[in-house]
Amino acid sequence: MPDEPDDLTASSEWPEIVRRVRTHTPARLFAGRAGAAYRTHTQMELRKAHAAARDAVRAELDLIRDFGAAFVDRWKLFEVSTQASNKDEYLLRPDLGRRFSADARAELTGLGRVPRSADLQIAIGDGLSVRAVAKQVPSLLDLLVEGARERGWKIGQPFVIRHCRVGILNEIGELLAPRVAVLLIGERPGLATSESLSAYLAYQPDKNHTDANRNLISNIHTDGVQTHDAARRIISLAATMMTTGSSGYQLREELPSIGSSAH
Repeated sequence: MPDEPDDLTASSEWPEIVRRVRTHTPARLFAGRAGAAYRTHTQMELRKAHAAARDAVRAELDLIRDFGAAFVDRWKLFEVSTQASNKDEYLLRPDLGRRFSADARAELTGLGRVPRSADLQIAIGDGLSVRAVAKQVPSLLDLLVEGARERGWKIGQPFVIRHCRVGILNEIGELLAPRVAVLLIGERPGLATSESLSAYLAYQPDKNHTDANRNLISNIHTDGVQTHDAARRIISLAATMMTTGSSGYQLREELPSIGSSAH
């Protein structure tokens, strides 16, 4: 194979089929080799991606730094925590990330800070990638609230959950009793991107729910599902849940047509 150029996708030294394949996937295909190993350029890319993934997992969320003061003030965002007291405990004890701390439960249910029985309750969890949350949530939250308002839904006060696992949806359901709960959470980083967000949805979640009762829209990032497409899909799926009174594996997602609005 030819010496590796700076941009394998654009290089005229590669056959057209190779350049086309590489244009459509972030996977490291047709990267070439030096003997039995990757070339130096590919090795350095892999090490860089691995370091970014580790940093994304270990980072702690900071509302002002990651979202900006204007965004936090606009949405009146505040933070609660799960029973995982630090990042190490969160990584070693996934079960603790599925339960709110006593202080969090009191804050969510006291003083009417988050009204109960919303049609759509959005929560933001750090998950396994703070970088994904910081990158994708600001634009996605705007689009989701806009789409919900167009449908005339009652929208719950958004809030942020530190050291969060997907199972926290069950406690959100028990404490706040929304019709549909949406958790925007950072995905486990990979070597393609460390900025991928997931949206988990559940209809009237409760303590007996499992993954089978939830629906997922994943790979929300620049080279995956775009935020405007993710917002349309989330709103459409939430509407289907409200119509059918169910969520989970038996619910088929009806993708909105390209170019349609969230309503």
